[in-house]
Amino acid sequence: MTTGFLLIVQIVLVIAIVIVVLLQKSSSIGLGAYSGSNESVFGAKGPGSFLAKATFTIGFLFLVNTIALGYFYSKAKSESVVDTVKESNVVEAPVAPAAAKQNNATK
Repeated sequence: MTTGFLLIVQIVLVIAIVIVVLLQKSSSIGLGAYSGSNESVFGAKGPGSFLAKATFTIGFLFLVNTIALGYFYSKAKSESVVDTVKESNVVEAPVAPAAAKQNNATK
């Protein structure tokens, strides 16, 4: 149950970080050109500072969530499939061909 929830959170964080990174300005403007007049929403300095903080926060949450997923998966999968296999100790010894011929001749 916990791993399923964390996996959904992981997917949401991946989508969020991709969107935030694509909205940032780069030397070639990138998708930041489509933000238009949204700079007033982010403050007087523009989206740079806000998007940098958002990228750091989402990246940190992504890292913590990844570590938590690894911990819970390893805890849930502590048993191996090999541990559940039942061993059979009953093994018949092979019969030598010469002995098999002698046994068949005496019968």
